Amino acid sequence: MLRTNAASQQEVDDAVATLKSGQADVKAAEANLDTASIALDRTRVTAPISGRIGKSSITPGALVTAGQATALTMIQQLDPIYVDLDQSTSEMTRLRAQIDSGKLKQENGKVQIELLMEGGGTYDQKGKFGFTDSFVNESTGSVSSRATFANPARKLLPGLYVRARIVAGVDATAILVPQRAVSRNPLGKATAMFVDASGKVEQRILEIGQAVGNNWLVASGAKVGDRVIIDGMQKVKAGANATAIEVVVDPATGLAVDPGKRQAELSSDTSVRSE
Repeated sequence: MLRTNAASQQEVDDAVATLKSGQADVKAAEANLDTASIALDRTRVTAPISGRIGKSSITPGALVTAGQATALTMIQQLDPIYVDLDQSTSEMTRLRAQIDSGKLKQENGKVQIELLMEGGGTYDQKGKFGFTDSFVNESTGSVSSRATFANPARKLLPGLYVRARIVAGVDATAILVPQRAVSRNPLGKATAMFVDASGKVEQRILEIGQAVGNNWLVASGAKVGDRVIIDGMQKVKAGANATAIEVVVDPATGLAVDPGKRQAELSSDTSVRSE
């Protein structure tokens, strides 16, 4: 119409201005709609994680604000669940050296983690490492790690005290001696009584390492096939003749598997039990 002089330039400008004003009103209305939607969404508090909710600290109808000091409630993720561990730097260095030297063999190149429950027994799920911190805690001399455990039966709860057994590797040549068979001499060295091939009692000094269950891991002083006295030690002395009664000892408990054999009486020639 402007090209044919059917409408003036003023009329065209007014029409364009009206159009732009209408478009601006639409944009403003859309912005108001978005603001109202956000405000509506804020009336419903959603959890950023899945888990089990605890008791609520806010009653229905109470005023809540963003960033308030009092939390509405607490949500705990129970499956999987995290277990935080601390390992001394000396222990970490020792394990790495044994793995690098081939003394310890890892199964499939992985570290296995077991949990010992507070009331006794072992948790039925094995854990796996999640991460290890990249720094040493100067106050404790340890490095923190986190393990992840499946918890389908909800046996583990946040704040529960457990002990972790980390199986970093397997030493096929390790020698274990029951802790009750080991004592200390006046110099503080670990000793144990053995029965030699001739039936004589001899006392040996042992170099012991870490505890494995109710046993000591022996670095030196004992070898495969040795017979160590685990009962009747208060009635024996080095050089005495002894008749060894062989028993099978449970590596986990350090106790004889067959309790009946433990009832054997000591003879006048000092009978002892050994493994």
